[in-house]
Amino acid sequence: MALKILYEDDTLLVIDKPADIPVWKEGARQDDTIATLLLGQFPELEMLGEQRRYGIVHRLDKDTSGILLVAKTKNLFDFLQEQFQKRNIEKRYICLVEGRVKKDSGVIHTLLGRSPADRRKQKAYSLTEQKQGRREAKTEYRVLQRLTDPSRRFYTLVEVQPKTGRKHQIRAHMVYLDSPIAGDKLYGFKNQSIPEGLARQFLHASFLKIPLPNGSTKEFHSPLPEDLKRVLIQMKNDEI
Repeated sequence: MALKILYEDDTLLVIDKPADIPVWKEGARQDDTIATLLLGQFPELEMLGEQRRYGIVHRLDKDTSGILLVAKTKNLFDFLQEQFQKRNIEKRYICLVEGRVKKDSGVIHTLLGRSPADRRKQKAYSLTEQKQGRREAKTEYRVLQRLTDPSRRFYTLVEVQPKTGRKHQIRAHMVYLDSPIAGDKLYGFKNQSIPEGLARQFLHASFLKIPLPNGSTKEFHSPLPEDLKRVLIQMKNDEI
């Protein structure tokens, strides 16, 4: 399988990651990963070594699609890592969530920590619930469209912009709004409705804006994949 390349120059690769493939090996299974596919397509990245993750600057969850940055050089890898740490990289995602999100836009500002009920998950806590292991997390969002499916179940299409980079941040923050991401098997509520034809979580990394060492910036866009477009086609606008 060849990875789709959105952009390439002498120092940078931008990949349009497909869903259902982890960035790194998960558990004992030997299935393809983005890392193995990347090395097969660009064997020169092996010189960056495992310490620099063969150039993969950040990660996306297995079932999340969209933009993934890969540095071809050690200098650019270190530079971009620093930009992520300084929160100088702008990221936007598109997600479909269950129910109606009431406010047209807002900011979710919480602490995130491991869920005591399920150690695979992160849980959002109020800023007053300080405890070791809980870290500040902030996500801005705006509603793109309120929708209903043919069974008259309500959904909201949302653009989210994480201001911090915590594990499962968007997924946990949507739960905090009582609107889990459609198709999210880990974070979804019991008996959560799933749109017909949706086989994974509806979360897509659609936009990335990065500074470069020469002082310029670059923007990258990834349109919704066909599997997510098909889910939306069957829905109707439900503005009230």
